[in-house]
Amino acid sequence: MRATHAHLKSSDSKKDKVAAYSVLALAVAVAIVGARDHAGGWNDGSRLATVECLVDAHTWAIDHSVFVDVPYDRLEGDEPFPYARDELDAWIRGTQDKVLIDGHYYSHKPPVPALLMAGCYAAWEACTGGTARDRCDEFCCWMTLISSGGAYVIAVVTMFYLGGALGLSLADRLLLTGSFGLTTVAPVYSRNVNDHILLLVVATLLAINLLRLAQTCSEGTWRRDWLRVAGLGGLAGLGYTIDLGAGPMLLAATFVLVALRLRGQVTGIGLFLSGALPWVLLHHALNYAIGGTLAPLGSTAEFFDWPGTPFQRETLTGFWNHASLRGFAFYLAAMLASPERGFLTHNLPLLLLLPGMFTLYRRRVAEWPEVLALAGWAAGTWLLYGALSVNFSGDCCSIRWFVPLLAAGYVPLGVLVRDSSGYRRGLRLLSAAGLPLAAMMWWQGPWSEPQTRYFILCELAGVAIWLGWWFFGCLSAISGFSRNSR
Repeated sequence: MRATHAHLKSSDSKKDKVAAYSVLALAVAVAIVGARDHAGGWNDGSRLATVECLVDAHTWAIDHSVFVDVPYDRLEGDEPFPYARDELDAWIRGTQDKVLIDGHYYSHKPPVPALLMAGCYAAWEACTGGTARDRCDEFCCWMTLISSGGAYVIAVVTMFYLGGALGLSLADRLLLTGSFGLTTVAPVYSRNVNDHILLLVVATLLAINLLRLAQTCSEGTWRRDWLRVAGLGGLAGLGYTIDLGAGPMLLAATFVLVALRLRGQVTGIGLFLSGALPWVLLHHALNYAIGGTLAPLGSTAEFFDWPGTPFQRETLTGFWNHASLRGFAFYLAAMLASPERGFLTHNLPLLLLLPGMFTLYRRRVAEWPEVLALAGWAAGTWLLYGALSVNFSGDCCSIRWFVPLLAAGYVPLGVLVRDSSGYRRGLRLLSAAGLPLAAMMWWQGPWSEPQTRYFILCELAGVAIWLGWWFFGCLSAISGFSRNSR
């Protein structure tokens, strides 16, 4: 009997390993195949310019970067070019995502991710002898793979293990992971350098470690897990530096949840803060060194006063520019549900959360504090960016600011799939409907919407599938209630 049990356990372990390696291989393949050898536009051009100048010119100023001072003489030849040759609007004047400070141009993107990427570029330069200006195609491909591609791979593999932390069967773990990695906006944001998928991997790692911390706290053994508490602080602090909207809210939500799980114990809270504060201080020190301000460079209007600037105070993110509260409400709704940019309509499996959060509230599952903290982070990020923007996050696929919120959505989805066959069926249906959407987004790239009418048709079909699933689910619930009443 014991031998049979050991054999079954060994067999399950082997299946888990094969599944994990398969997930890893597929994620790596998506990252490698999708990595572009040029900047897709202003957004990643601005980030890459900072990385280049930090290593080659030892300055944060990007005036002479190949992504700013574009070598037009290469346009007709075969030499590597920093932008796509058939997208003139993206590169005609180089990246315009920049600010003017004391006569020099700087990227207004958060500095810490650029600093970390600069270390990777320095290693590539030392190994190959090439530079971003001379071999910009290889430079772009390498930086994409090492940052966005790597983040995508880690996030997908982490989601597989997060399913294990939730107690899902192997089949459900593969369903959850496949849905996350193949039917959402995650794959498209692996194709070019960006900070949003970096925050996604941080949020996914935070989620799985928060779940595991909850388990050790319930067993009263968190003190043996002190390194995890400090690591949670480090991850949350790193998230703070990546996005000055979603990042600080993620730090706050994580801090509150950790303090709750540790029941306010000073030692644990001190460990968390010791991990988070160095990152927070590093960000503000670098930000102040560049712009002489603690406020985000991208929300300092005077820095955008330069010849030919495409930005005005009325369109900058970081200011209230809504004409009325009614307009604000419509904008909030459009950020989630519009066919053109809506985050839910671009990530169909997340529609399950509309009834699902109510279901989890009624059941009060063991993971409810984690679900609630992540939901609060997501709602706060949505409201913050809704209040302080009017441009749907600029030229990009869906709402780029919300890419990290996939982590907040897939934790409760995992709980629902574990506890309900109806939600498992719903995730299968909406993931299948979302697969062609994800493919079209991936093909187009992260800095534009898919240019095909079939995209909206697929969105509408997905919403119809969701409504049908909900309707028949309600009928089944009513029928079951009637039978029980008899």
